Amino acid sequence: MLSPRTFYSFALWLLLPYIFVRLAWRARKQPEYLHHIAERFGFYTQRNEQPVIWLHAVSVGETRATQSLVIRLRTTYPNHRILLTHTTPTGRAASEQLYGDDVMRVYLPYDYPFAVRRFLHHFRPQLGMLMETEIWVNLIHACREAGTPLLLLNGRMSEKSARGYANFEKLTRPALEELTSVAAQTIDDAARLTALGARNVSVMGNLKFDIEPPPAMLALGKQLREMFGAGRKVFLAASTRDGEEVLLLDALAQIHNFTVRGEPVEPPATNPKPFDTAFSPEHVEGSRANRNLLVVIVPRHPQRFDEVANLLEQRGIAYQRRSENKPVSLEISVVLGDSMGEMFAYYAAADLAFIGGSLLPLGGQNLIEACAVGTPVLIGPHTFNFAEATQLATRNGAAIQVHEANELVSEMQRLLDDPEALRGMRQQCLDFVGLNRGATDKAMQHIGSLINEI
Repeated sequence: MLSPRTFYSFALWLLLPYIFVRLAWRARKQPEYLHHIAERFGFYTQRNEQPVIWLHAVSVGETRATQSLVIRLRTTYPNHRILLTHTTPTGRAASEQLYGDDVMRVYLPYDYPFAVRRFLHHFRPQLGMLMETEIWVNLIHACREAGTPLLLLNGRMSEKSARGYANFEKLTRPALEELTSVAAQTIDDAARLTALGARNVSVMGNLKFDIEPPPAMLALGKQLREMFGAGRKVFLAASTRDGEEVLLLDALAQIHNFTVRGEPVEPPATNPKPFDTAFSPEHVEGSRANRNLLVVIVPRHPQRFDEVANLLEQRGIAYQRRSENKPVSLEISVVLGDSMGEMFAYYAAADLAFIGGSLLPLGGQNLIEACAVGTPVLIGPHTFNFAEATQLATRNGAAIQVHEANELVSEMQRLLDDPEALRGMRQQCLDFVGLNRGATDKAMQHIGSLINEI
């Protein structure tokens, strides 16, 4: 009788034409998807003679989360070579920016048996680590067959994801059982992973709490603040997703008089509609209030930079791109953050930050980086990907969770008008991050015990 993994592999072969179509489709906005295609099928040109420690970080968030761990690994195991694998071009670019030539980096192959075997044969890692929620059935099985210990590190499993995996129990349970061990972020993550079939499960905390804001990014944050205008209040909409910018601009339109085409616009006599060029007069002190607030929008995905620029142009909102790298005049209402790898700098330059992916049911994004530089956080209702961190942050006063966009903008206005409340939240942000550090130490204990066994 054929195993579920065999049917899974057969389904992958049926999807092969779609893979090339999908790469080509994504390359329309991000041409890097057509680079290094051979690596996605297990063909590599990089050579290495040193023992390899391998970490798989899918995209930008997971790559940044590895920073404290990679630093410790390079210090503790100087005779080993660190291999980082990625799935997205943005993750690969983040790795290059963070580590340069100090690590090897390639794409992890798609989960075809021949491709994952070629990957393992080429690099021969002594130890592998999958970051967060990466359950690739054939990859895990190939590691087990090759005798390569494989650890699920910084593991998380939301209730929604757990229900999805449970629907394919005959496929996912054997895969989780074949992992050498699992180090989960929280007790709840550990319980869900155990229920799905994982063995040797422990709790390590979240590596993202251990990240240190790079001094160069903090310095850049000061420069950005001067560029934005030291006297202006800066509200950052970070890692926004498709549809959220519309919600945000709608809500801002109700309380704030944006500058349009370089000229302040007076509130109309009639009730305004969303995206009109003038807004509710009750909440605005003419053009002076208009000029005091600067909104910085940083889309999560770089391929959407032009899309958001078009949105601002359609609404007649005076904006400036970060890539122009010039001082922001008082007539500018929005800065479009069209740069990569500068999120810490954006946070350092802001008075208050909204974390995107949370106004719509997308699961939210990482709020820890904002708190690590002392920037208070507003976050929407949909945070299932970061539920534990969100609960801890709101409980500690580092973040405020809102239900919808109008409430978000109302809280923004309240906090920006209350310097004492903002100052208190800044300290609570730093305390929140400091109290939850230590995951890197626990991860190194796991890694050390496995390498010692080898």
